[in-house]
Amino acid sequence: MLEILDQTYPDVDYSMLNFTTPFELLVATILSAQSTDVRVNKVTEVMFKDLNTPSDFANADIKTIENYIKTVGIYKNKAKNIKATSKILLEDYKGQLPQSRSELMKLPGVGRKTANVVISNAFNIPSIAVDTHVFRLANRIGLAKANNVLNTEKDLERNIPKDKWRKTHHQLISHGRAICKARNPLCDQCPLNQVCEYKRKDHD
Repeated sequence: MLEILDQTYPDVDYSMLNFTTPFELLVATILSAQSTDVRVNKVTEVMFKDLNTPSDFANADIKTIENYIKTVGIYKNKAKNIKATSKILLEDYKGQLPQSRSELMKLPGVGRKTANVVISNAFNIPSIAVDTHVFRLANRIGLAKANNVLNTEKDLERNIPKDKWRKTHHQLISHGRAICKARNPLCDQCPLNQVCEYKRKDHD
């Protein structure tokens, strides 16, 4: 499977969310919950010109933040979390983003998936962020056999060499968008169909 994914997506796109600093990536990833990367990138393209540091967000009026992000899902809650996170970073971390998953997960609005995205893409620390797409795909094709996100992450970490975690994560997302769709997966066009458990069970 990994060899086929490498052949199919040799130059996989790591930068689905646009950012220039680890903090910008954290904000963008918080915004991406229940929204699309395309939508988030449109929002941050404008917002990051005016607000792009913990100090900027901590000092901004909550309504100002809401106005920038109102086109993404649950924007009021996200604005509150981003502002609160920014204050904590200033008070406890001298305005710098911690590089450990456990420390990141202490921040408001930052769950395990968001923390994994940040340490992987901002700090190049091997990790696998399991969102709904990776969860569906990994268990569908047989890279994982789990009924929740955490166990899926553990299965993937066992089944994939550590130096491939980051790349495989993005390959799975690309494959899910292009071929292995949530509804009506394009099994006949799939390069994995000879090794895929879903196809083997004749769920065409």
